[in-house]
Amino acid sequence: IPRKTLKFVVHAFFFWSSETDDRTRAIAERVFASETKDDDVRDEISLFDVPDDCPILNQELAQHLTPLDFSFIFKKCYLHLRGMRLDLPVLEDKPTYLEVPHFQRVSITGDYAAGVTMDDFELACKGLYRALTIREKYMRLAFQRFPDTPSQFLRKIEGEQWKPEDQVLPVFTSPPKSGEDPFCTKDFPPNLGYVARMKDGVIYVYKDAASADKHQPLNHPGPDLVTFIDDMNFLIALIAQGPTKTYTHRRLKFLMSKFNVHEMLNEMEEMKELKKNPHRDFYNCRKVDTHIHAAACMNQKHLLRFIKKSYRVDADRVVHVLKGKEMTMKELFASLNLHPYDLTVDSLDVHAGRQTFQRFDKFNAKYNPVGASELRDLYLKTENHISGEYFATIIKEVASDLEDARYQYAEPRLSIYGCNPNEWTKLASWFNKHRVFSPHLKWMIQVPRIYDIFRGRNFVPHFGKMLENIFLPIFQATIDPNSNPELSVFLKHVTAFDSVDDESKHSGHMFSTKSPKPEEWDIVKSPSYSYWIYYMYANIARLNQLRKERGMNTFQFRPHCGEAGAVTHLLACFMTADNISHGLNLKKSPVLQYLYYLAQVPIAMSPLSNNSLFLEYNKNPLLEFHKKGLMVSLSTDDPMQFHYTKVMLHPFSYVQISYFFSFSSFDLISVCLFESCITRSPLWRNMPLQPRCSNSAHVTCVRSPETVFSRAACLLR
Repeated sequence: IPRKTLKFVVHAFFFWSSETDDRTRAIAERVFASETKDDDVRDEISLFDVPDDCPILNQELAQHLTPLDFSFIFKKCYLHLRGMRLDLPVLEDKPTYLEVPHFQRVSITGDYAAGVTMDDFELACKGLYRALTIREKYMRLAFQRFPDTPSQFLRKIEGEQWKPEDQVLPVFTSPPKSGEDPFCTKDFPPNLGYVARMKDGVIYVYKDAASADKHQPLNHPGPDLVTFIDDMNFLIALIAQGPTKTYTHRRLKFLMSKFNVHEMLNEMEEMKELKKNPHRDFYNCRKVDTHIHAAACMNQKHLLRFIKKSYRVDADRVVHVLKGKEMTMKELFASLNLHPYDLTVDSLDVHAGRQTFQRFDKFNAKYNPVGASELRDLYLKTENHISGEYFATIIKEVASDLEDARYQYAEPRLSIYGCNPNEWTKLASWFNKHRVFSPHLKWMIQVPRIYDIFRGRNFVPHFGKMLENIFLPIFQATIDPNSNPELSVFLKHVTAFDSVDDESKHSGHMFSTKSPKPEEWDIVKSPSYSYWIYYMYANIARLNQLRKERGMNTFQFRPHCGEAGAVTHLLACFMTADNISHGLNLKKSPVLQYLYYLAQVPIAMSPLSNNSLFLEYNKNPLLEFHKKGLMVSLSTDDPMQFHYTKVMLHPFSYVQISYFFSFSSFDLISVCLFESCITRSPLWRNMPLQPRCSNSAHVTCVRSPETVFSRAACLLR
């Protein structure tokens, strides 16, 4: 550089520097001086305050929503100046999730960015790979879902070609067409003459009685107990392995940080995309309550109003039998020293409060209105002197409210206890007699883990008999649907099985190959959680094999898990369950949490329910799980215990999390999408089972930036 030019540059630099310093000093003096002046004067001179009538957000949004794409124009001009030709984009057939506007992404470059030593990284990856193959194996056995993305990576690691047709998916019942009877019994397949018998706690299907005597079952694949125990022991060792815990903890922190950066960079773009989507917003996107108990599906005001109405109409009707004596409703209330006119929401006493925290027994007692089991039997049971008429009426009123709301659906749970084999026949009779059908309802079967109570009262001789009462009637109805047409009709509307009870109860039994077989378990003590889960899953898997072969709908396994108790509960369900309810204890194990993320295991969470039982609202990990990329959805659990008003119950839960966890509209709609993919609701039968990798914005209202970010997170290795 010539000396004169250099001298000029140096002088110019010092002149600019001194001028900048003077300007900065002047600004600082004005800012500090404003602190001592009146508010009016301060508003005029402060450079860091924005007048209320012109907030920054509105200015930014106005600029952001400009119809012209100036970035494209600037790019074109820049390329033209450089003498380059700008080709028009070639229209190609691309998946929906790739059709996105420009938005900012975060990428990590470099050959090695695991954050741990190479030996630990290799050890952790080998363990995670085997864990995913274990889950995939058990999902395929039971015709449950395993997402495409991890499946493709597993095949790539194994050096095999992944084929979409190799995927195993659930089979569901198509919704009835307009004018079609949902209780029709004319389209059942014929009787095959098979024989179903239980052996070692599992129902097997045989060609005939002779084959059953020789134990030569049909070729229906199912889990092997010894292999299952080996797989479970491997996972127990994996979640306690130091290097794997370190690696997964760092990966989860990275995922959460990446979400926060994505949200910070692209919040405006997400808002723009939401506004561009016609007709769809949070209120008219489909919301499915995937975890709700039928006996508590109404709010307490609804139940109180129904009790008073039924008393006015049926006061002289015989509704109860006590010690062989028939009683009218008026006599029943008189025996309880009650009159419906005097009842209030407070005296009904079905609302869970502080007294139920860590007290599952008190929580269960809240199912008894005014503490009277007689009223529970009358209003909230399918089997009583009036054949469950009142319970059916209440559920149909709830279904009517859902239909009026148009965009809300639910999957109520009905109980099968396994006390006797006639429970299925009675439940199916109740469903058909009262025609408890709604296009906005699907049904689930919950099995309470209360074997110890039944054994203590000599209702069942051993645990194997309880399993037989639960599953054998369904096998028989599958083999010969016309032998029990009402049950066959009811099973068409059932989507899944659930296992429920207090998880905090410790059984003291460790499930292993040395554990007694179910037919040998004749003690009063109940088996462990893992023992229950395995034998329920084993029977569901073989039942699904038979129903798939016959062209019938299959069942998912969706137990309560991780609300309390040991972390091994979540481990057993990782192997066997299509999805779970609660999952709070995942925060205690980074390895399991990362596995649930990689396998995209759906989790239906209920913060309001947890707040009254096991975990305060401010400690609930819902927001943390959502940011890390776990597939979480929102559910009500027990509206009767937690909701006061007739405001639609499920959206009310969304209002709470939106304010408490600061969920944006985008976050709320994403949770709605995951709910719809957890269930097999008829309206969502054509929706993808892997929502993070494909999306239809005009249906889900989840626009492109969020879905592509989620897909990118799923592909991280």
